[in-house]
Amino acid sequence: MSYILSLNPEYLLKALPGGIAQGLIWGIMALGVYVTFRLLDFADLTVDGSFATGGAVTVMLVIAGVPVPVALLIAIIAGMAAGIVTGLLHTALGIPPILSGILTQIALYSVNLHIMGMAANQALSVQKYDLIISLMHVQKSILVGCLFTVAIIIILYWYFGTELGSSIRATGCNPAMSKANGININFTKVLALALSNGIVALAGGLVAQYQGFADINMGRGAIVIGLAAVIIGEVFGDALLRKHMNFALRLAFVVLGGVIYYIVVVVVLWLKLNSNDLKLFTAIIVAIFLAVPYLQGKRKSSFARTAKMSEALVNSLNNKEVK
Repeated sequence: MSYILSLNPEYLLKALPGGIAQGLIWGIMALGVYVTFRLLDFADLTVDGSFATGGAVTVMLVIAGVPVPVALLIAIIAGMAAGIVTGLLHTALGIPPILSGILTQIALYSVNLHIMGMAANQALSVQKYDLIISLMHVQKSILVGCLFTVAIIIILYWYFGTELGSSIRATGCNPAMSKANGININFTKVLALALSNGIVALAGGLVAQYQGFADINMGRGAIVIGLAAVIIGEVFGDALLRKHMNFALRLAFVVLGGVIYYIVVVVVLWLKLNSNDLKLFTAIIVAIFLAVPYLQGKRKSSFARTAKMSEALVNSLNNKEVK
Protein backbone atom coordinates (compact mmCIF):
# COMPACT_ATOMS: atom_id res chain seq x y z
CA MET A 1 0.00 0.00 0.00
CA SER A 2 2.82 2.42 0.87
CA TYR A 3 4.39 1.70 -2.55
CA ILE A 4 1.14 2.61 -4.34
CA LEU A 5 0.78 5.79 -2.28
CA SER A 6 4.34 6.78 -3.17
CA LEU A 7 3.42 6.82 -6.87
CA ASN A 8 2.30 10.43 -6.78
CA PRO A 9 1.07 11.59 -10.24
CA GLU A 10 2.40 15.06 -9.42
CA TYR A 11 5.95 13.71 -9.46
CA LEU A 12 5.33 12.19 -12.89
CA LEU A 13 3.98 15.49 -14.28
CA LYS A 14 7.02 17.36 -12.93
CA ALA A 15 9.39 14.86 -14.55
CA LEU A 16 7.69 14.84 -17.98
CA PRO A 17 9.16 18.15 -19.29
CA GLY A 18 12.67 16.84 -18.64
CA GLY A 19 11.82 13.65 -20.52
CA ILE A 20 10.45 15.67 -23.44
CA ALA A 21 13.60 17.83 -23.57
CA GLN A 22 15.86 14.76 -23.60
CA GLY A 23 13.60 13.05 -26.11
CA LEU A 24 13.92 15.96 -28.53
CA ILE A 25 17.72 15.92 -28.33
CA TRP A 26 17.93 12.16 -28.76
CA GLY A 27 15.34 12.46 -31.53
CA ILE A 28 17.89 14.58 -33.41
CA MET A 29 20.38 11.74 -32.95
CA ALA A 30 17.73 9.34 -34.28
CA LEU A 31 17.50 11.43 -37.46
CA GLY A 32 21.17 10.63 -38.04
CA VAL A 33 20.50 6.94 -37.46
CA TYR A 34 17.53 7.13 -39.85
CA VAL A 35 19.75 8.36 -42.70
CA THR A 36 21.90 5.22 -42.62
CA PHE A 37 19.42 2.68 -41.27
CA ARG A 38 16.48 3.49 -43.55
CA LEU A 39 17.75 5.58 -46.47
CA LEU A 40 21.11 3.91 -47.06
CA ASP A 41 20.25 0.47 -45.63
CA PHE A 42 23.59 0.51 -43.78
CA ALA A 43 23.87 -0.90 -40.26
CA ASP A 44 26.21 1.75 -38.82
CA LEU A 45 27.52 1.23 -35.30
CA THR A 46 29.83 4.24 -35.50
CA VAL A 47 27.19 6.36 -33.76
CA ASP A 48 28.09 5.07 -30.28
CA GLY A 49 31.52 6.64 -30.76
CA SER A 50 30.65 9.72 -32.82
CA PHE A 51 27.95 10.70 -30.29
CA ALA A 52 30.60 10.84 -27.54
CA THR A 53 32.96 12.63 -29.94
CA GLY A 54 30.40 15.39 -30.44
CA GLY A 55 30.00 15.78 -26.70
CA ALA A 56 33.75 15.73 -26.02
CA VAL A 57 34.60 18.26 -28.74
CA THR A 58 31.80 20.62 -27.68
CA VAL A 59 32.73 20.57 -23.99
CA MET A 60 36.47 21.01 -24.50
CA LEU A 61 36.03 23.86 -26.97
CA VAL A 62 33.53 25.70 -24.75
CA ILE A 63 35.92 25.32 -21.80
CA ALA A 64 38.67 26.76 -24.01
CA GLY A 65 36.52 29.86 -24.62
CA VAL A 66 35.05 29.00 -28.04
CA PRO A 67 31.43 30.19 -28.52
CA VAL A 68 28.87 27.38 -28.30
CA PRO A 69 27.59 27.66 -31.92
CA VAL A 70 31.17 27.43 -33.25
CA ALA A 71 31.89 24.50 -30.90
CA LEU A 72 28.82 22.67 -32.20
CA LEU A 73 29.83 23.31 -35.79
CA ILE A 74 33.29 21.84 -35.16
CA ALA A 75 31.65 18.89 -33.37
CA ILE A 76 29.57 18.27 -36.50
CA ILE A 77 32.73 18.30 -38.64
CA ALA A 78 34.40 15.83 -36.23
CA GLY A 79 31.37 13.53 -36.45
CA MET A 80 31.43 13.75 -40.24
CA ALA A 81 35.12 12.79 -40.21
CA ALA A 82 34.25 9.69 -38.18
CA GLY A 83 31.55 8.79 -40.70
CA ILE A 84 34.02 9.23 -43.57
CA VAL A 85 36.45 6.82 -41.88
CA THR A 86 33.70 4.19 -41.59
CA GLY A 87 32.71 4.78 -45.20
CA LEU A 88 36.28 4.39 -46.46
CA LEU A 89 36.81 1.23 -44.41
CA HIS A 90 33.75 -0.22 -46.13
CA THR A 91 34.14 1.10 -49.67
CA ALA A 92 37.93 1.28 -50.11
CA LEU A 93 38.95 -1.75 -48.04
CA GLY A 94 35.87 -3.93 -48.53
CA ILE A 95 35.16 -4.37 -44.81
CA PRO A 96 31.49 -5.30 -44.12
CA PRO A 97 29.25 -2.45 -42.84
CA ILE A 98 28.84 -3.69 -39.27
CA LEU A 99 32.55 -4.42 -38.81
CA SER A 100 33.63 -1.08 -40.32
CA GLY A 101 31.33 0.73 -37.87
CA ILE A 102 32.65 -1.31 -34.94
CA LEU A 103 36.27 -0.59 -35.88
CA THR A 104 35.65 3.15 -36.03
CA GLN A 105 33.67 3.05 -32.79
CA ILE A 106 36.54 1.27 -30.99
CA ALA A 107 39.09 3.73 -32.37
CA LEU A 108 36.94 6.68 -31.29
CA TYR A 109 37.14 5.55 -27.66
CA SER A 110 40.86 6.40 -27.62
CA VAL A 111 40.34 9.49 -29.76
CA ASN A 112 37.68 10.81 -27.37
CA LEU A 113 39.98 10.22 -24.39
CA HIS A 114 42.68 12.29 -26.07
CA ILE A 115 40.15 15.04 -26.87
CA MET A 116 39.19 15.22 -23.18
CA GLY A 117 42.80 15.34 -22.02
CA MET A 118 42.89 11.64 -21.05
CA ALA A 119 40.07 12.20 -18.52
CA ALA A 120 37.01 9.96 -18.46
CA ASN A 121 34.71 12.97 -18.14
CA GLN A 122 34.75 16.75 -18.24
CA ALA A 123 32.25 19.03 -16.47
CA LEU A 124 30.53 21.98 -18.12
CA SER A 125 28.56 24.24 -15.79
CA VAL A 126 25.74 26.39 -17.14
CA GLN A 127 26.49 28.87 -14.35
CA LYS A 128 30.00 29.40 -15.68
CA TYR A 129 29.43 29.15 -19.45
CA ASP A 130 26.75 30.59 -21.71
CA LEU A 131 25.15 27.31 -22.86
CA ILE A 132 22.18 27.18 -25.22
CA ILE A 133 20.57 24.21 -23.49
CA SER A 134 20.67 22.97 -19.91
CA LEU A 135 18.97 20.65 -17.43
CA MET A 136 18.51 23.67 -15.15
CA HIS A 137 16.36 25.43 -17.76
CA VAL A 138 14.04 22.72 -19.04
CA GLN A 139 11.49 25.00 -20.74
CA LYS A 140 14.21 26.78 -22.70
CA SER A 141 15.75 23.39 -23.54
CA ILE A 142 12.45 22.20 -25.02
CA LEU A 143 12.22 25.34 -27.15
CA VAL A 144 15.82 25.03 -28.36
CA GLY A 145 15.30 21.33 -29.05
CA CYS A 146 12.21 22.12 -31.14
CA LEU A 147 14.07 24.80 -33.12
CA PHE A 148 16.98 22.46 -33.88
CA THR A 149 14.56 19.68 -34.80
CA VAL A 150 12.55 21.82 -37.22
CA ALA A 151 15.71 23.24 -38.82
CA ILE A 152 17.28 19.80 -39.35
CA ILE A 153 14.06 18.31 -40.76
CA ILE A 154 13.74 21.19 -43.23
CA ILE A 155 17.39 20.81 -44.31
CA LEU A 156 17.12 17.03 -44.69
CA TYR A 157 13.82 17.32 -46.58
CA TRP A 158 15.38 19.80 -48.98
CA TYR A 159 18.68 17.93 -49.35
CA PHE A 160 17.18 14.53 -50.09
CA GLY A 161 15.05 16.15 -52.76
CA THR A 162 18.17 17.28 -54.64
CA GLU A 163 19.94 15.16 -57.24
CA LEU A 164 22.74 14.23 -54.83
CA GLY A 165 20.32 13.40 -52.01
CA SER A 166 18.18 11.33 -54.38
CA SER A 167 21.27 9.39 -55.43
CA ILE A 168 21.83 8.43 -51.77
CA ARG A 169 18.25 7.17 -51.52
CA ALA A 170 18.64 5.29 -54.80
CA THR A 171 21.83 3.67 -53.54
CA GLY A 172 20.02 2.45 -50.44
CA CYS A 173 17.08 1.11 -52.46
CA ASN A 174 19.02 -0.69 -55.20
CA PRO A 175 22.83 -0.35 -55.33
CA ALA A 176 23.20 -2.46 -58.48
CA MET A 177 20.64 -0.45 -60.43
CA SER A 178 22.10 2.83 -59.13
CA LYS A 179 25.58 1.81 -60.27
CA ALA A 180 24.20 0.81 -63.68
CA ASN A 181 22.68 4.30 -64.00
CA GLY A 182 26.02 6.00 -63.43
CA ILE A 183 25.79 6.75 -59.69
CA ASN A 184 29.07 6.42 -57.80
CA ILE A 185 27.65 4.30 -54.98
CA ASN A 186 30.91 4.32 -53.00
CA PHE A 187 30.83 8.12 -52.91
CA THR A 188 27.15 8.24 -51.90
CA LYS A 189 27.75 5.74 -49.11
CA VAL A 190 30.62 7.78 -47.68
CA LEU A 191 28.60 10.97 -48.04
CA ALA A 192 25.57 9.51 -46.25
CA LEU A 193 27.71 8.15 -43.41
CA ALA A 194 29.37 11.55 -43.01
CA LEU A 195 25.99 13.30 -42.92
CA SER A 196 24.55 10.78 -40.46
CA ASN A 197 27.43 10.96 -38.00
CA GLY A 198 27.56 14.75 -38.27
CA ILE A 199 23.96 14.90 -37.04
CA VAL A 200 24.73 12.35 -34.32
CA ALA A 201 27.72 14.42 -33.14
CA LEU A 202 25.51 17.52 -33.02
CA ALA A 203 23.11 15.63 -30.76
CA GLY A 204 26.08 14.56 -28.61
CA GLY A 205 27.11 18.20 -28.23
CA LEU A 206 23.59 19.16 -27.18
CA VAL A 207 23.32 16.29 -24.70
CA ALA A 208 26.69 17.21 -23.14
CA GLN A 209 25.42 20.75 -22.59
CA TYR A 210 22.07 19.55 -21.27
CA GLN A 211 23.52 17.17 -18.68
CA GLY A 212 26.48 19.46 -17.86
CA PHE A 213 29.35 17.12 -18.74
CA ALA A 214 30.88 14.94 -21.42
CA ASP A 215 31.66 11.33 -20.56
CA ILE A 216 33.69 8.74 -22.43
CA ASN A 217 30.77 6.31 -22.16
CA MET A 218 27.96 8.76 -22.97
CA GLY A 219 27.46 7.17 -26.39
CA ARG A 220 27.19 3.61 -25.14
CA GLY A 221 23.87 2.17 -26.33
CA ALA A 222 23.11 5.25 -28.46
CA ILE A 223 22.40 3.06 -31.49
CA VAL A 224 19.74 1.19 -29.51
CA ILE A 225 18.01 4.43 -28.48
CA GLY A 226 18.26 5.71 -32.05
CA LEU A 227 16.72 2.54 -33.47
CA ALA A 228 14.04 2.63 -30.79
CA ALA A 229 13.10 6.19 -31.80
CA VAL A 230 13.04 5.29 -35.50
CA ILE A 231 10.90 2.18 -35.02
CA ILE A 232 8.50 3.76 -32.52
CA GLY A 233 8.08 6.84 -34.70
CA GLU A 234 7.42 4.80 -37.84
CA VAL A 235 4.88 2.57 -36.13
CA PHE A 236 2.97 5.52 -34.69
CA GLY A 237 3.19 7.46 -37.95
CA ASP A 238 1.94 4.57 -40.08
CA ALA A 239 -0.84 3.85 -37.59
CA LEU A 240 -2.06 7.46 -37.52
CA LEU A 241 -1.49 8.63 -41.09
CA ARG A 242 -1.13 5.40 -43.10
CA LYS A 243 -0.78 6.34 -46.79
CA HIS A 244 -0.47 10.07 -46.01
CA MET A 245 3.03 9.66 -44.53
CA ASN A 246 5.43 11.69 -46.67
CA PHE A 247 9.17 12.05 -46.12
CA ALA A 248 8.94 15.20 -43.97
CA LEU A 249 6.30 13.65 -41.69
CA ARG A 250 8.36 10.49 -41.42
CA LEU A 251 11.32 12.54 -40.18
CA ALA A 252 9.06 14.36 -37.71
CA PHE A 253 7.72 11.06 -36.36
CA VAL A 254 11.29 9.80 -35.87
CA VAL A 255 11.88 12.70 -33.47
CA LEU A 256 8.50 12.02 -31.87
CA GLY A 257 9.68 8.45 -31.38
CA GLY A 258 12.59 9.77 -29.33
CA VAL A 259 10.21 11.82 -27.18
CA ILE A 260 7.92 8.81 -26.65
CA TYR A 261 10.90 6.66 -25.72
CA TYR A 262 12.04 9.09 -23.04
CA ILE A 263 8.52 9.50 -21.70
CA VAL A 264 8.51 5.72 -21.24
CA VAL A 265 11.84 6.02 -19.42
CA VAL A 266 10.34 8.70 -17.13
CA VAL A 267 7.37 6.44 -16.39
CA VAL A 268 9.68 3.50 -15.64
CA LEU A 269 11.65 5.61 -13.17
CA TRP A 270 8.41 6.97 -11.68
CA LEU A 271 7.25 3.39 -11.09
CA LYS A 272 10.45 2.98 -9.04
CA LEU A 273 11.69 0.11 -11.16
CA ASN A 274 15.41 -0.58 -11.06
CA SER A 275 17.16 2.01 -13.25
CA ASN A 276 19.84 -0.59 -14.02
CA ASP A 277 17.19 -2.45 -16.01
CA LEU A 278 16.62 0.45 -18.44
CA LYS A 279 18.63 -1.28 -21.17
CA LEU A 280 16.46 -4.37 -20.72
CA PHE A 281 13.29 -2.29 -20.98
CA THR A 282 14.71 -0.56 -24.06
CA ALA A 283 15.38 -3.90 -25.74
CA ILE A 284 11.84 -5.07 -24.91
CA ILE A 285 10.29 -1.84 -26.23
CA VAL A 286 12.27 -2.04 -29.48
CA ALA A 287 11.40 -5.73 -29.91
CA ILE A 288 7.69 -5.00 -29.42
CA PHE A 289 7.63 -2.14 -31.93
CA LEU A 290 9.71 -4.14 -34.41
CA ALA A 291 7.21 -6.98 -34.16
CA VAL A 292 4.12 -4.77 -34.65
CA PRO A 293 4.51 -4.21 -38.44
CA TYR A 294 5.26 -7.91 -38.98
CA LEU A 295 2.28 -9.05 -36.94
CA GLN A 296 0.02 -6.52 -38.68
CA GLY A 297 1.16 -7.77 -42.08
CA LYS A 298 0.66 -11.36 -41.00
CA ARG A 299 -2.85 -10.59 -39.75
CA LYS A 300 -3.77 -8.83 -43.01
CA SER A 301 -2.44 -11.72 -45.08
CA SER A 302 -4.37 -14.23 -42.96
CA PHE A 303 -7.56 -12.16 -43.35
CA ALA A 304 -6.98 -11.96 -47.11
CA ARG A 305 -6.39 -15.71 -47.27
CA THR A 306 -9.58 -16.39 -45.32
CA ALA A 307 -11.55 -14.05 -47.60
CA LYS A 308 -10.22 -15.81 -50.70
CA MET A 309 -11.08 -19.22 -49.26
CA SER A 310 -14.60 -18.02 -48.39
CA GLU A 311 -15.04 -16.58 -51.87
CA ALA A 312 -13.84 -19.81 -53.46
CA LEU A 313 -16.23 -21.82 -51.30
CA VAL A 314 -19.19 -19.59 -52.23
CA ASN A 315 -18.31 -19.85 -55.93
CA SER A 316 -18.04 -23.61 -55.65
CA LEU A 317 -21.48 -23.85 -54.02
CA ASN A 318 -23.02 -21.57 -56.64
CA ASN A 319 -21.53 -23.70 -59.42
CA LYS A 320 -23.04 -26.82 -57.88
CA GLU A 321 -26.46 -25.18 -57.65
CA VAL A 322 -26.29 -24.19 -61.33
CA LYS A 323 -25.50 -27.75 -62.33
